Amino acid sequence: MTTSKNRSNEMDLMNEDLARAQMSVRLGEAQQMRRAHHVAHARRVSRKAEKAARQARLALARAI
Repeated sequence: MTTSKNRSNEMDLMNEDLARAQMSVRLGEAQQMRRAHHVAHARRVSRKAEKAARQARLALARAI
């Protein structure tokens, strides 16, 4: 009886370890996706600022 109880307990612990490992992987993937989203957003904002700066320089050059 104790042997089967120990085996059952070991299986429970293995399942918990597997669940923790899977959760850790999923959290890592979610963090990576958030970072990628932030980088993409920063690039879009940067391009928009560069375009506005070009337009401002062009308007200034035309005014002179």
